[in-house]
Amino acid sequence: MTPSHMGSRLRRLREEQALTQAAFAESLGLSASYLNQLEKDTRPVTSRVLTRLSEVYGVDSTFFASDADTRLIAELTEALADPQVSTGIPASEVIDLVRAHPRLARAFAVLNQRYRNSADLLAALTESRNALAGEVDHTALALPHEEVRDYFYQRQNYIDSLDTAAEELTNRIRMNRGDVRTELENRLSETHGIHVSRRVDLPDGLWHRFSADDHRLDLSAHLTAGQQAFRVASELAFLEHGELLEQLVADGAFSSPAGRDLARRGLANYFAAAVLMPYERFLDTAEDFRYDVERLMTFHALGYETICHRLSTLQRPGAAGVPFSFVRVDRAGNMSKRQSASGVHFTTSGGTCPLWNMYETFSFPGKVMRQLAETPDGRLHLWVSRTVTTRPMRFGQSRKTFAIGLGCEARHAHRTVYSQGLDLGDVDAATKIGPGCRMCERPACPQRAFPPLNRTLTVDAHRSALSPYLLDEPGSPGASTALPLRP
Repeated sequence: MTPSHMGSRLRRLREEQALTQAAFAESLGLSASYLNQLEKDTRPVTSRVLTRLSEVYGVDSTFFASDADTRLIAELTEALADPQVSTGIPASEVIDLVRAHPRLARAFAVLNQRYRNSADLLAALTESRNALAGEVDHTALALPHEEVRDYFYQRQNYIDSLDTAAEELTNRIRMNRGDVRTELENRLSETHGIHVSRRVDLPDGLWHRFSADDHRLDLSAHLTAGQQAFRVASELAFLEHGELLEQLVADGAFSSPAGRDLARRGLANYFAAAVLMPYERFLDTAEDFRYDVERLMTFHALGYETICHRLSTLQRPGAAGVPFSFVRVDRAGNMSKRQSASGVHFTTSGGTCPLWNMYETFSFPGKVMRQLAETPDGRLHLWVSRTVTTRPMRFGQSRKTFAIGLGCEARHAHRTVYSQGLDLGDVDAATKIGPGCRMCERPACPQRAFPPLNRTLTVDAHRSALSPYLLDEPGSPGASTALPLRP
């Protein structure tokens, strides 16, 4: 890690605690001038300072690791947990590799993901020998949605150039005292000659359709006013910032046309959200409302999922919001959206943890659920979740229901309304969740469905226990020496 990164992290911790340099220095037993030097990186952060930080604020040495480093360490840990790839690499070596050679580590993580995808593709081809020609993509060693997800993941879900362009557009509209939603349609019509038509006869499930040849944008009349404005803004992204979108897509080096097209759509949607919720104004409102999602929904007249997704993008340097992770899952545990502005890593091996409150949310539709959770690395997180359901467009049409999750480290949770009445430092009260059974090493979890990939499975025909799988204790005879999950 570069020294400059340590100074900025120390300053950010002080700002999170709303302390002056003098007050922060006094809490650590330091002089204000010495703390000032630490924050400016003219003095190193010593072990004594780290000890005081741990005692007073509950942070450890991993606090000074960048979020990108934390995620990359977790990704490599997952890759090396596969016994077909590795037979026991110490965690310290993984950490050294990430910090000394981050690009090499990233390349290895990408290669591992493509290896996994190729194995899945082989299985699909084996099961689909009778499929019609063209039904199976034989080149899909890198799945488009995974590439796009990783593109945003590596950028902490924040695209500065696109966010700034969207904010400038909204500021120009407001400078002329115009209503953003009305002016977006006027701009589409007057500047680009595009007619907006609201229709009730679009095919089932189709929300909008743009035809460049007919100069027409069809919007489903079933959409709310906010949803319609979102679609208009997304098309303006292509019309007014097409070159910027193409440059951002090129930077992603996607391996397939499908990946590039999916990235274009994702970037256009990012622009649309930033137009309707311009960064500075949205951050100020979020801070005033203490990140109360339902108040923000009313204020901006937008949906729960849209607000949560925008909250996960507030990572502008020098003006960052709470670093949230954002996920969307269905009842079967499929995670269709996952973005993280923090160091949280979502495993790609098997399913997610059933003890995570995301799944309990389905039993209480529309109710906001909270959970203080501890991950295997010892960090505490506050997760907030709620279900969202699409409206049917006609009788007999199935509804789609998802659980939307918003999570942050417990040290940030005091800035949110969701911390009310919770003891964020009570480790005993925290639910011990994991990254998924195949990567989780918690030995006595009653919900374990599979043994972990990197531990030896003990089978005793004359013994039964709450957990269906018994694991060797570390250091016992015959125990696996594979890489531990905790960095």
